[in-house]
This record gives sequence, C-alpha cells and structure tokens, in this order.
Amino acid sequence: MSRPSVVIFCGNLRRPSRSRVLAEALGAEVGRRVPVDLKVYDVLDAGPGFGSALTRSDLPLPAARIIDGIESADALIVGTPVYKGAYTGLFKHLIDFVDPGRLAGKPVALTATGGGLRHALMVEHALRPLFGFFAALTVPTAVYASEADFTASGDGVRQILTDACILARLAGAADELSRLIPKRMGVTEAVARPAQAVR
Repeated sequence: MSRPSVVIFCGNLRRPSRSRVLAEALGAEVGRRVPVDLKVYDVLDAGPGFGSALTRSDLPLPAARIIDGIESADALIVGTPVYKGAYTGLFKHLIDFVDPGRLAGKPVALTATGGGLRHALMVEHALRPLFGFFAALTVPTAVYASEADFTASGDGVRQILTDACILARLAGAADELSRLIPKRMGVTEAVARPAQAVR
C-alpha cells in the first residue's frame, strides 16, 4: 500500500519565511508519527501570470500543479503569514480555484505567523471558516507563532522555532492530524474497491 500524501501549502510571499518554517515543522512532526509522502508548495511556486488568472484554464502550469496536489492529497497542512488580520491575497486567490468537493472531509491542519500576539486569532476567525466552507476536517489545534517565537540560526538567514509552548502545540496538532490520516486512507480505499456481488 502506498504511503499517504500530505501537502503543505504556504501563502508566504518571500523566501526564507517563518510561515514555511512553522508549517514544515508540523509536517516533520506528522512524519515522526505516520509514514507519509510530504510535498511542500509556496504561493511563489505558482509562477508568473498566476495573479491575473480568472478561470482554472487560465492558470499557468505550476499553479495548476499546486491545485492538483492540494486536491489529490490525503491531508493538508496550510500556513500563511498574517497581513492586516487575514491571510495573504495570493493565498486566497489560489484557494479560490480549488474544487470544493475535493476538500470535503479532508484532514487539514492550520498554521499562521505574524508580527505579534494581536494576530493570533486569525487562524480561528479567517482560516478555519475558509476551510469550513469546503467542509474540510480541520484539526482542533491550530498553531500561530509570532516573531518572538523564532531565533535566527547561525547563518543569520534561517529561522528556528524555539518557543516551548509553540513546539507543544505543534506536537498536539501533529497527533490530531496523524490520527485522521489512516482513517482518510481507509475511506478512500473502501470507495475505490468495487463492491462484491451478494450471493
């Protein structure tokens, strides 16, 4: 049996980014609990011309591949920086192309980063309702981290999560997502198997 696929999608507008570090840290925690195939996409990977696309057929190939990855994944880890109390515009623009039926019942873990604590409820007030529209199964524990929760690495470029409370929340979210992935796989396989004739 193939390993379940987990896609990380980040709405960050630059690299390196704290939002990607946070989402990847959650992906690593999930990988310690369940063998998964992990793929990571940034909104930057959507390619030139993505922002002007009005229909799915207008999408450049890199953006179409991200959409396909999100729709076909067994579970998602979503991350975004917070700007003016919400997710980034290009993050929402890409999500707008996702077929709602392809996310129904899909396990999703939510993460976000921002400049301070006043943005912390964005995951509850913006991200969770967004994926609620898709009828996705968002895990109870969302993870928000601010600048103070990171420390610069030795090279001065990468950021490292150091806050014990954030690390504990990551572990909790990973536990929740990991418990849902095998169930999701079971549902997928049951649907894929042809029904046996009744004798």
